[in-house]
Amino acid sequence: MKRSLVVLLSCALIGTPVFADQALAQKKNCMACHTIEKKVVGPAYKDVAKKYAGQNVTAKLADKVIKGGSGAWGVIPMPANPQVSQAEAETLVKWVLSLK
Repeated sequence: MKRSLVVLLSCALIGTPVFADQALAQKKNCMACHTIEKKVVGPAYKDVAKKYAGQNVTAKLADKVIKGGSGAWGVIPMPANPQVSQAEAETLVKWVLSLK
């Protein structure tokens, strides 16, 4: 129990998205249009990570997750996802951007 708390606190201090994983993306229905490795309706998460590598885009992309958007990846728009909170959107974006 103590080790789990230490890991959790350590991750929080260094900014690692502790709960950012595929399970959250599935829970929020992101995986209906995206996969990690290949384009489906939306771009593959690894392609998103490559496109935005080294850029400070967490807030911008989190906003897109919630409000939707179009044009960055073609003609099919990404619908709004109001069921995703700001904190969840930022967690998801950090996870996506961490994929290599």
